[in-house]
Amino acid sequence: MNKRLFKYARKGHKWLGYLLALQIFFWLLGGLVMSSLPLEKVHGKHLANRSLSSPFLLSDYPASIDKIKAQFEQIEGIKYSHFLNTPIIEVTSSSGTFTFDGRTGAKMPAPSKAQIIENAQAHLLIDAKITQAQLLTKGPREVGHKANVWQISFDDWLTTTLYLDSQTGKVITVRSTLWRIFDFFWMLHIMDYDERENFNNPLLISFSATSVLFCITGVLLLLQNVRIKRKKPATRVGQSK
Repeated sequence: MNKRLFKYARKGHKWLGYLLALQIFFWLLGGLVMSSLPLEKVHGKHLANRSLSSPFLLSDYPASIDKIKAQFEQIEGIKYSHFLNTPIIEVTSSSGTFTFDGRTGAKMPAPSKAQIIENAQAHLLIDAKITQAQLLTKGPREVGHKANVWQISFDDWLTTTLYLDSQTGKVITVRSTLWRIFDFFWMLHIMDYDERENFNNPLLISFSATSVLFCITGVLLLLQNVRIKRKKPATRVGQSK
């Protein structure tokens, strides 16, 4: 092969290494951390249930479905559910989700703070006490910046946090220190330092392409070493007198 090609490969490999060293370290470290954390624990399945089995039968919902449906122009779905000790009927329309008392058909008011706390504790699977319960007009990134959510924090070593819908009282998601660690390394891994969701961002694509060039130059240098070894003359063994 052309000696000039090996010369450029050597220089390119060196400077690409300087450019990529830290990010490659983050990729490897992030892969190690994320593969070491079980996803079910990252999602907090051992900390809290996202939903509870309903204790009610269909006969416990005597409210007139026709009267409820008449309040909407278009309905996308109807679901029989419950909130604490009340059977409820959830109606999903183009304008949102609305809940009705399954016994009377009356529209359910937004749950109080005390009811939200009671529901959060009912979903909890660990022995922990509430340290904070606050209504957020806009939730943090870990709940997708959803508006009007309750944030219930607990005092366990993982800082378990439940997010509940302020209108229905339903658990939206469960977060903990394990999730936040995973999320941090996921951010480093995909190089999306804002929303941490865009796996096709230009920065990641650019560094990935550069890493491919780094590997190609490394292969060229490896081929150069093989070529040099093959051309190395054999040593002569002196004849004995």
